[in-house]
Amino acid sequence: MDRTARTVEDVLTLLDGLFHTEPAPPPAAGGRLGTGDGRDFWDRFYSDRSRPVPFFAAKPDENLAAHLDSGLLAPGHALDLGCGAGRNALHLAARGFTVDAVDLSPVALAWAAERARAAGATVRLHQGDAFALPAGAFEGPYDLVVDSGCFHHLPPHRRISYLALLDRVLAPGGHLALTCFAAGEGGMGSELPDADLYRTRDLAGGLAYTPAALRRIFGDLTEVELRRMRELPDEAELFGVPFLWTALFRRR
Repeated sequence: MDRTARTVEDVLTLLDGLFHTEPAPPPAAGGRLGTGDGRDFWDRFYSDRSRPVPFFAAKPDENLAAHLDSGLLAPGHALDLGCGAGRNALHLAARGFTVDAVDLSPVALAWAAERARAAGATVRLHQGDAFALPAGAFEGPYDLVVDSGCFHHLPPHRRISYLALLDRVLAPGGHLALTCFAAGEGGMGSELPDADLYRTRDLAGGLAYTPAALRRIFGDLTEVELRRMRELPDEAELFGVPFLWTALFRRR
């Protein structure tokens, strides 16, 4: 008999265990954020660098580059959630940001560290579950939090943890730059209602979102932009696939 649930975090951890521990291989993501149960999967995923995975290329998201070029985002202190091999983190460092980056996978972070050394860039890399890292691991507050493909891998109950993390680390006036699976025509990901996800106990490789759902979830933030990511060819200097939403929100 197990009667150990006492806190909200105990309940969230209990719900984590309802889902399969290994997500389906994603077509676009950085590295899984949260719940701490996907490390082995992501280590294997990043171990073969020769695979034709679009986001293995060392180039940043087109929306992030556009926000920087337009002046919507100015250099400051940035946190990259689920940084993977560091493509967005390194771009931010090159654009004058002080960057912290976190990922579950040591293999992905080793690749990111290699890229940082080759570029002569300084990025503070943290291995672990962003929801469970010890106090002080992140040197916030942050002017910018970047999430390229991690939010859609969270089970519904972990949105609570995600919003609490933003509330803790995002500076007043700071921005969240998010990309996630888009629901509807040309999109990708599971469109099952939240309740059905708990019945099937499967996130089906990632959750698709509508603009209305994103606006509701991030309703405490101000929407700056919400659009589909622009499709770019493989030879382009930026990463762009059309089945993702790109969003920029600002903390009031």
